[in-house]
Amino acid sequence: MDFDLDDIQRDILGLTEAVLQKAHGEGIAPAEAGDFDDALWASLAKSGLLSLAMPTDLGGDGLGIAELSVVLSAVGKSGARVPALSTLAMGVLPLCAFGTREQKAEILPDVAAGNAVLTAELPGALSVHATREDQWLLNGRTAAVLYAQQARRVLVPAQVGERSGVFLVDPHGTGVSLHRVPSSSGAPEYIMRFVNATAEVLGADVSTDAVEWLRGAGTLGAVAVGCGALAGALELTTHHIGTRAQFGKPLATFQAVAQQIADVYIAARTADLALKAATWRLASGLAADDDLTIAAYWLIAEGLPALRTCHHLHGGVGVDMSYPLHRHYSVLKDVARMLGGAEQQRERLGV
Repeated sequence: MDFDLDDIQRDILGLTEAVLQKAHGEGIAPAEAGDFDDALWASLAKSGLLSLAMPTDLGGDGLGIAELSVVLSAVGKSGARVPALSTLAMGVLPLCAFGTREQKAEILPDVAAGNAVLTAELPGALSVHATREDQWLLNGRTAAVLYAQQARRVLVPAQVGERSGVFLVDPHGTGVSLHRVPSSSGAPEYIMRFVNATAEVLGADVSTDAVEWLRGAGTLGAVAVGCGALAGALELTTHHIGTRAQFGKPLATFQAVAQQIADVYIAARTADLALKAATWRLASGLAADDDLTIAAYWLIAEGLPALRTCHHLHGGVGVDMSYPLHRHYSVLKDVARMLGGAEQQRERLGV
């Protein structure tokens, strides 16, 4: 197996970085400026980066999860606030894999144009139940859902008797209520409650496979964003200790500092390798649950301490809100919470 990026993926990475660097030059929108950076989201759409995984007959490129992982890692590394994880990994991928032609044609063109956001609840212990009368009705509540208020549709996994499936829900529809909850990064998250809320099943029929695909794509997307955030923090810290001097010498020349940044490098590289292994298996149609769990575990268990080391090596600069390091740390904390924490990943592995 070869985990190196192919030519198409390298081109996608270069394009994504160029769009994000231009946004950095113009100033990434601060948290208080809005729910996300609309101008950057529009730039990503104009560059074709939101339509990479969409079908070619709808104007997309027909690519897949490996290419989107490249985009999500770059977004995480930049510290930009855009709904890339929720829309691309948790919305576009499951919709492309299981949606009917009508569902895709109704939603995907607006997403590609940057005019619609998608999101989903990452499947865990399902607390929403679906019943069929004249139409599908949902009852129950979700965990925190990214960008639910801003989304055109929310993909909600629900129990249907002995089976489970994924349903498309209008977050502003009848029977749906939203309650905003805090997040570390300030990105909008909402608990959704359903009381006989109307819904549409994703695809032609209820499919447990759709739930598993949503879980896999959402987990991989979250890990990709988290790995990007960790890589961005490493880059910031490496630059800081290489240019900041004490006693007439750069901080990086002190042995204790060099040892600590080496530990951060090892954590970041290992997390990235675990991400690439999981991506390769998922993109190849192979069983990837254990690989995804290992990647999530390593990112949470080693990534968060590594970021604390980055803060330490920055000194007081690291906790200054005008300095971007806090973006990377808060994003990774949100990712860790979304994935359920390190102990939950160990339990999934049975160790």
